[in-house]
Amino acid sequence: MKSYKLIIIVAMAFFLGACAPAQKKSTPMPSYGPEQYPDPGAVTEADSPSLFQPNRTQFLFGDNRARNVGDIVTVHIEESSDAESRANTEYDRDSTMDLSSMPISAATGAIFPGAGTPGEMQQQFQSQSDRDFEGDGTTSRGSDVQASVSARVVEVLDGGVMHVEGARQIKVNNETQIIAVRGLVRSRDVDSNNSVSSTQLADAQIEMYGEGILADQQRPGWLTRVLGRVWPF
Repeated sequence: MKSYKLIIIVAMAFFLGACAPAQKKSTPMPSYGPEQYPDPGAVTEADSPSLFQPNRTQFLFGDNRARNVGDIVTVHIEESSDAESRANTEYDRDSTMDLSSMPISAATGAIFPGAGTPGEMQQQFQSQSDRDFEGDGTTSRGSDVQASVSARVVEVLDGGVMHVEGARQIKVNNETQIIAVRGLVRSRDVDSNNSVSSTQLADAQIEMYGEGILADQQRPGWLTRVLGRVWPF
């Protein structure tokens, strides 16, 4: 009997140990696919007395703004939005219907004693209905995101439009925060500090999410989510 109790205790210890949360691995960064760098070509000697070559990024006159595939540009995420929608509906309807009266015959009075005396005018049918409905709904949403992410130029389109993509991962005490940004930006919108605002990105996709203990506490349990989907009331 004691051996069975020992086996049960050991089994429960292993079971509870398996329920303990394991150390989470680092969250992988968003993948954008392989980056295609242009062929720099053969290195040419500088024409005397010039010290600058055309296939180098440093020029005597110019700046260091991103303009080629592989260059880095800083994207300042400055997103703020506020939306509100309100709907109000009221419905009220009253209706009354009366059928014409007719005199009670002697036969009707004999068959139905409670119908009245013969010759008396008796109302045949009356209907009245009232309908009243009132509905009021309001929805609102707001967001404010401020961050900075360095992105890479992965493609240069016609007209000097650059396709930039970048992400940043911050991990503190097993809580991981990831900020990802991608979009199209004109080369002339990049300022002298080699940075651009997210409001100037076309087809912008900005993601900011976290993974870890705090993120897990922001969502209900799996049983609550299942019941929320199948519960009919």
